[in-house]
Amino acid sequence: MISIEDALSKVKSNVNPLSKEDVKAIEKANGYYLSKDVISPINMPPFRQSAMDGYALHLQDDLNYKLIDEVKAGDGHQPVLNQGEAVRIFTGAPVPDSANAIMMQEKVITNNDTITIEHQINLEQNIRPLGEQVKQGDIALKKSTKLTPAGIGYLTSLGITKVSVYKKPTVAIVTTGNELIEPGQELHHGQIYESNSKMLQSVLYSLKFYDISLHKVADDYPKTVELLKSVINNNDLVLITGGISVGDYDYVGRALNELQVEEVFYKVKQKPGKPLFFGKKDNTSIFALPGNPAAALTCFYVYVYIALQNMMDRTNTELPRVQATSLSKFLKRGDRPQFLKGIYNDGEVELLEGQNSSMLQTFALSNALVFVPAEISEVNIGDTLETIVLPV
Repeated sequence: MISIEDALSKVKSNVNPLSKEDVKAIEKANGYYLSKDVISPINMPPFRQSAMDGYALHLQDDLNYKLIDEVKAGDGHQPVLNQGEAVRIFTGAPVPDSANAIMMQEKVITNNDTITIEHQINLEQNIRPLGEQVKQGDIALKKSTKLTPAGIGYLTSLGITKVSVYKKPTVAIVTTGNELIEPGQELHHGQIYESNSKMLQSVLYSLKFYDISLHKVADDYPKTVELLKSVINNNDLVLITGGISVGDYDYVGRALNELQVEEVFYKVKQKPGKPLFFGKKDNTSIFALPGNPAAALTCFYVYVYIALQNMMDRTNTELPRVQATSLSKFLKRGDRPQFLKGIYNDGEVELLEGQNSSMLQTFALSNALVFVPAEISEVNIGDTLETIVLPV
């Protein structure tokens, strides 16, 4: 049994970035990380651009200007203004080269073909200069930037239609156990509804991982070996829930050994989630998570999250940890470090009732995992606690 620190270190050092791929349709790249810098092919804006509705001026000392033309967004013509002349202009429209300032329309009095401005203004005022956002040939977005809807809109505005990104992993989720049945079926004595696969699929979806397959295997050794062989050969990441302990019908450990999966570690000194296995075969990472749902989800957030980030070159990125003031008391039993479910808000955290590893109700209400080290046996109100803020 190894420490949490050693387990984290081993995950970080044993999971590497996946291969790169081109996403040809940029609108499908949301949530991906760029595998190289994106160079802007144009200036943005590509011309001097009006920042507002108003009047473009060729400045003079007098406040009266002769109105000679109009320029709206999308116009390609370039009126030539002499000193003391103005053109009506609209937001986003190209500013004539001979104009050197724009006065907003609210500060202009019009009288047929003459306008009067309220006061003098500075050169280039209210004009967006050529390349203000980014210049042609400069880096528009750096490597490892996560693409968001705003980022996709920005790159599209530069005329970019595809980007090079780090491949997201294909993930197989395997559940084991004769007692598990699908929701919707009649529940008989001794049976429980299988929830881990949907729980893990949901958290992966929330993190924008979508290439997921679900598999179920009964407590049968040959079938366990056959299924695990298939999913390991065909996926980047395999998540197994249940069957990793040492019971008579826990076949996962034996099957992984037969398949020559390299054991990186098995069992972590923590609660919940002690019977956690991490291994690899070729380029596939394998986590055998505890069967208890709260323990499985805790291990996902603490360890699997890092592996997923490493696969996309977000090297050793963990969920954010903050120092929070406890609003609750808690008595810890045993000598293992513990992750507690809690509600974090503005520097404070409330520890919830029902911390058993088989209970998901408490987890359903929480937005944080609170770490209580081995040497602390009692948490009091006002204590400072390391808190892992969970993704919403």
